[in-house]
Amino acid sequence: MSDPSPRPDSLLPLPPATFHILMALADEDRHGYAIIQDVAVRTGGELKLSAGTLYRSIQRMLDQGLIVETQERPAPELDDERRRYYRITPFGTAVARAEARRLTQLVKLARASGFAPGRA
Repeated sequence: MSDPSPRPDSLLPLPPATFHILMALADEDRHGYAIIQDVAVRTGGELKLSAGTLYRSIQRMLDQGLIVETQERPAPELDDERRRYYRITPFGTAVARAEARRLTQLVKLARASGFAPGRA
């Protein structure tokens, strides 16, 4: 009998927005606007997710089991009840790690070919 759950590498390569959203959720649950802010800060402003890109990505990630909407919320005085909070799943963590390994290998190959600085 085969395991019906997908393998993490079956979703690779990840779209950049997906990988950045997973990284934003790696250390804490966040709502959409907080994800947009985290990605902008993390990338030094190089990547600014639009609301459309974010919510299309979130819907796909929910369908793929990479993230879940959580019912846990911050204290009411720190929250807006309209916000939806998202959490990375164990499968999402496995997929993000697989993508990081894939990117590391890609950089090694680029260095070996002289396309990236550093040692091969």
